[in-house]
Parts: sequence; C-alpha cells; structure tokens
Amino acid sequence: MNRKLTITISEAVYEGLLRIIGRRRISQFIENLARPHVMPQDPEASDRDMAADQAREREAMAWSEAVVADHSKH
Repeated sequence: MNRKLTITISEAVYEGLLRIIGRRRISQFIENLARPHVMPQDPEASDRDMAADQAREREAMAWSEAVVADHSKH
C-alpha cells in the first residue's frame, strides 16, 4: 500500500528534481534514497539482488574460475 506524503523543499531542489529525475519519477527516486535508511536489512533480499545482477555474476564467475585455475597449478 502506498501513502501520500507532503514535503517542503526549496524551489532550486524541486527544479533540479524535475530537470534530472523527471516529473513522474520523483516519488520513486525519493523512496529509493530513503529505503536503506528506514527499512531493516534483509540479507536474503540482498543476495537475490546481487544474483540478479548478471554483469556482477559474470565477473564473480570469471574471478572464481581464475582462482581455481591458479590453485590447480600448485
């Protein structure tokens, strides 16, 4: 469930948000900034997020394969 919140910010910050983030995306931007500061950390969710990052997973796999290959030489 979403809740509506009224906040007060300076005109300059508001204009910057409109220019950089866009009119229909400010709420999500602010929620993404605030979430890590107010929500309990869920290690399982963090693991799922990392696993979903395919570029990171490819780098991790390449690193682990290099370590195994290097170790097998000794």
